[in-house]
Parts: sequence; structure tokens; C-alpha cells
Amino acid sequence: MPTVPFRGTTISAMALKISVIGTGYLGATHAACISSLGFEVIGIDTDASKIAALSQGKVPFYEPELEDLLSQEIASGRLTFSTDFEAIKDADVHFICVGTPQVKDGLAADMTYVRGALEAIAPIIKAGSLVVGKSTVPVGTAAALRTRLLEINPKTDLAWNPEFLREGFAVDDTLHPNRLVVGVTNDGAENILKEVYAKNLIDGVPWVRADLPTSELVKVAANSFLATKISFINAMAEICEAAGGDVTVLAKAIGYDPRIGNRFLQAGIGFGGGCLPKDIRAFMARAQELGAHQALEFLREIDSINLRARQRVIDLVRKDLSEDLVGKKVAVLGAAFKPDSDDVRDSPALDIAVQIHAAGANVVVHDPKATGPAAKRFPALTFTEDLNECLKGAEIVLHLTEWKIYRELDPVAVKGLVKSAILIDGRNMLDRSAWQAAGWHVRALGRADSR
Repeated sequence: MPTVPFRGTTISAMALKISVIGTGYLGATHAACISSLGFEVIGIDTDASKIAALSQGKVPFYEPELEDLLSQEIASGRLTFSTDFEAIKDADVHFICVGTPQVKDGLAADMTYVRGALEAIAPIIKAGSLVVGKSTVPVGTAAALRTRLLEINPKTDLAWNPEFLREGFAVDDTLHPNRLVVGVTNDGAENILKEVYAKNLIDGVPWVRADLPTSELVKVAANSFLATKISFINAMAEICEAAGGDVTVLAKAIGYDPRIGNRFLQAGIGFGGGCLPKDIRAFMARAQELGAHQALEFLREIDSINLRARQRVIDLVRKDLSEDLVGKKVAVLGAAFKPDSDDVRDSPALDIAVQIHAAGANVVVHDPKATGPAAKRFPALTFTEDLNECLKGAEIVLHLTEWKIYRELDPVAVKGLVKSAILIDGRNMLDRSAWQAAGWHVRALGRADSR
């Protein structure tokens, strides 16, 4: 059986045992996917209720394909879960997949869980094992963690392997990534990771070896570029409204330029979720600490443009419905920050709903998957899983999350349910001509009639 040399020891390349520390969105997905590649995997978490659910094949959040894969891997015997950290002491590779939320009193990332995970596993893991960070962390974290790990357990090592998951596509992104980035300090660590991702390498997935700080920067740089592109087209939407232009035509035209491309040029209410907003804010905070804050000043405006798009929808509601929103029924289509997800963290749709509710409106929110998580976060809002109930008697309809079910609505049938046929398409995804032909007054950000 072939072996891989590593820090003076050898590990059987065909029998790697893997642990995943943290079984939230990233960890649960990574554990199930790595197990499906044929490895023995154990997921560890301090949350007993989460571990109990996962052990029964139940995912405590919505992600297409994941629950079926999880059940399959548990049934295979390769994948198990536990709250006992001692269960991972014989594993060869340990992936840290815990959260790095934004601190409550600033922009920086809270590193409590990452540091806690390392401190918990460092004393118990065996000689020759490799700790691999996947969490999104401020640059410099990996080097500091590696130093600490070697202080506690000198015959181990640490590498960094950032994740690039898109909610709604996480399983495919894990099993068929568009690139694999590994931050390592030696060939041995890289060789171990090449064994973990051997199938991807056979499939021709690009492999990028980097130093530790560069591997950390790749993730936040990618997120910052994406956020910039989204906010750029939303800034153009503001200009189009002021000048009487149409941002959808503008986006189509510039998207033909191969230097620009047409992806993420859909003007609307902006980005949200548990990663993009907090990651760019943490990036700014870290740049400040490094004395390089001027390099990322543009991200402050990106964040501002993103938040401003939400207010522009509220302004349109007041313009088309009434300055006084007290008692007005507003139907909100969508609570999740994006379709094919039940994630409501920093959701633009939910933020808009909350602000309109605070102005006194009777807001009723529908979402195919996210009403439960949204209700836990904002119990004062009214949620329904009955789309007709949401629309019935509405004086204005806001399309804020582009689920397929909304894109396929019949505007004639919907008109028969509402009190007033006024629609604000916050995602520029509905067929405006069809809705207008059915007698609807339609607004959309960045189009001439939105002034």
C-alpha cells in the first residue's frame, strides 16, 4: 500500500481517516462529501442536538442534495458524528470548519470558535496528523495557529484550504470544485492534501499551492471582487434611474465584453447571507490592523451601495403606495438571502420586510424554505407557507428572492388575489412585459419607470 512521507512519519495514503471539526453548513457538507469519496469521516461538534440530528441523517438547514447524500454516507458506515473529541484522536487529517461571525462591536471576524477548535484538538491528535483550516479567517491567522499547534504538539502540522461554497450548490461545489487552493509550508502537507483530493486531481481540477497568508487572502479577495461586481451594477442602476436609462440593457451590453462577463450583473437589492457581507467587513478590519486600510477603502462604498439598494425599494413602496404605510398590506415574496437556501442571515429581503413592518405596514412574508428560520429571527413579522394567503388582499407585492416559484407566477391569476396590482421586482427577474400586459404597475431598480 503506497505511503506518503510526512514530518518523519508515514501515513497510508489509501486509508486516511478524516475528522471534521464543526458541523454547521460548511462542516456538515464537507463531511458528507469527503465520506462519499471513500474516506472514513467523523464529524465533531459541541452542539449535542445538532449531532443527534445529523446522526439520524437530518440536516438542520436546507441545502439541495445534502440530506440524501448524508443519509447515504451514514448508511455506508463511513460517516459518523460525535460530541466526544476523543473520537478523533486516531484521525490523520482534521478539517476545521467552524464559524467566524462578525464581532458584535465592530467589523472584525470573531475567532473564538477557530481558536477553541484548535485548542481542543491539539493535545489529543496523533503524531504525523495534519490540521487543515477551511474557515474564512483574517490573514495571518493560519500562521499563528500553526505556531500554537506546534507548541502543543510538535509532531503535527497545519495547512489552510479555503472553501468556495455557494449556498444552493454546496454539494456540487465540494465534489466538483472549480479550483483547489492549499496553503502549506512543506511538501509533506501538500502530499497529504493531494491524497484527500485525489479524485479531483484525476478529474483535472486546477491545484493552486500557496503560502499560508496567500491561501487566506484568496477567499476574501474572491468575495470582495464578487461584492464589487454586484455593487457596481447596482450603482449603475442608480445612475440609470436618474438619467432615464435601463440597467438591464446596460448590463447586457457590457456583459458581452469578455473582460467583464455577464455573470453577477443583475441589478437588484444586493447581496446578503452569512459570508459575503461579514467577510468584506472583516477584510477591511484586518487591512486596518495591517496598516493597509487605504487599499480597501473602496469596500466601504461597496458595502454602502449594497445597503442603499434596500432603502431604494422602501422608497419605491412609499412612492407607489403611500408615505403612510400604517395598516397597508404588503406581500413579500422571499425571506432567504438567495433562492435554494433557507439562510436568512443578513438577508436583504428580510431586512426590507422588517423595515416596512416597523413603519406600520401589515407585512406578510412567503418563502418556500425559509419561513421557519426567518420567524425565529423576526417573530413579529407574519409568515405563511401559503402563497395565495400571502398575496390575498395585498396592496403592493414585493419580489425580493428570485425563487423559481415566483418567476413562474401567472400575473393574471395573481391580479385576481391582490387588492392593488402594484409590483416591485427587487431582483429584475420577472417578465415585466407580461406583468404589465396583465394590468400591473411594475417597478424595478435601475429602469426608467423606477424614478
